Amino acid sequence: MRISYIPSFIAFQSIKGQKFLTLLHKIPMDLPMFRSALLLLSGNAFSSLMLLVRNLLVARLISVEDYGIAATFALSMAIVEMISQLGLQQLIVQAKDGEDPKLQAGLQGFQALRGLLAGGFLLLIAYPLANFLGVPEVAWAYQLMALVPVLNGFVHFDVFRLQRQMIYLPHILTISVPALVSVALVWPLNGIFGDYRVMLYAVLAQGVLTLVTSHLVAKTRYRATLDRSIMARGLGFGWPLLINGLLLFAVFNGEKLVIGRELGMVPLAMFAMGFTLTLTPTLVLARSLQSFFLPQLSAANDPDRFERIGAATIQANILNGLLQIAAIMLLGPLLVESVLGEKYAPLVPLLLWLSILQAVRVFKSGPAVVALAKAKTDNAMWANLCRVASLPLSWYLAANGYDLINIIWVAIGAELVAMCVSLFLLGRRVGYPLSRVWGSIAVALGFMVALALRDWFAQDGAAPIWTSAVCIAMFGLSLASMTALKGYVMARVAR
Repeated sequence: MRISYIPSFIAFQSIKGQKFLTLLHKIPMDLPMFRSALLLLSGNAFSSLMLLVRNLLVARLISVEDYGIAATFALSMAIVEMISQLGLQQLIVQAKDGEDPKLQAGLQGFQALRGLLAGGFLLLIAYPLANFLGVPEVAWAYQLMALVPVLNGFVHFDVFRLQRQMIYLPHILTISVPALVSVALVWPLNGIFGDYRVMLYAVLAQGVLTLVTSHLVAKTRYRATLDRSIMARGLGFGWPLLINGLLLFAVFNGEKLVIGRELGMVPLAMFAMGFTLTLTPTLVLARSLQSFFLPQLSAANDPDRFERIGAATIQANILNGLLQIAAIMLLGPLLVESVLGEKYAPLVPLLLWLSILQAVRVFKSGPAVVALAKAKTDNAMWANLCRVASLPLSWYLAANGYDLINIIWVAIGAELVAMCVSLFLLGRRVGYPLSRVWGSIAVALGFMVALALRDWFAQDGAAPIWTSAVCIAMFGLSLASMTALKGYVMARVAR
């Protein structure tokens, strides 16, 4: 069965449009590797910054309770992703025959089918989900959100395939332009609605523009086929990612569901905003690092080269987590007070612990990317299973009146266990020598312990100056320990 679908014929019929698109695709081909990396990072950073700005604007403009309801829209979308995540975008990058038009058409057809099924599922669970969260009056909004996975199902895969050639501009435009427009719509939407519907329609607009932009920047004509062999291959590649998607839903949203059900929309708003502030920076770099290093790892046939790039990948993710903690410590409280206002003041004491939680979480992204390059897609699944095992304890704490900080401590402990499992599987199943990265991991964890110690002393007033000195020293030692990453960078500079 073959489906032909091109949403924007006009751009492809115009001679000027053709020349513009041809130029667009040639520019990255001439860029050196690090300029490509900078382009990728800046594009991901811009799109994530726009989404962060959108969340902050919406939180500032509407009530805390309405923002809690708006946060549940992300939960509904996460449920859909949870049941339909097959990693087809990663497959076209990782596969040796990823340039084959037949493979791309088959994956696009499979993605379209996935989007339709996911949208139908969200339509069915809208009322049960709203009742579970105690907001039955917004079930219609969850039903409307069912359009988003359908739109995502018809995104052009050229934006992912071109990453095999280190061409990132089409992908960056696809994520950046819709995010920018989504931010610009907040003000007029707030003037019309003034409640949680601001977030609803901003998200829908972003989904429409993502679809359109992916086709406008594509290099090839869109084709979608339902090929059984390719679908079977996609399922074989993606079933661990599908299960991992179930686990990631619990990892990213399990506590939110618990808090929303047991504690209400206001605590959920605080927790969700804390997640937004601390998770967004790490996701920007984590996605950029995966897109940058995965093609190189997949193409590294020499074992020594694979190990060196793998060590650089892991240490780059460690650096990601450390920079996120430092940024939150320096700017987080000021951002909450100046942008969100007094109504979010209870969030400030949680920022340190949430930043540590996200840092530990991103630490295990490096081993997951290295394993993915060897098609070990289930390594992340087993690591996240350890994280999910902590949710019953979190639910017990929330149901018995414990504070948010206790739930965060449980999550940090579970993430530490998950990180250890991820490293163990990388060494055991991929045969990767962990001696290349143990030192940098240990020093980074020592930095977090120093921060926790400083926070403990600060409970009785200002923390002693020596605690700050220890934190700074451990941060510097962490940077110095990343010899593989420094060697990788210097080797590219020397070339």
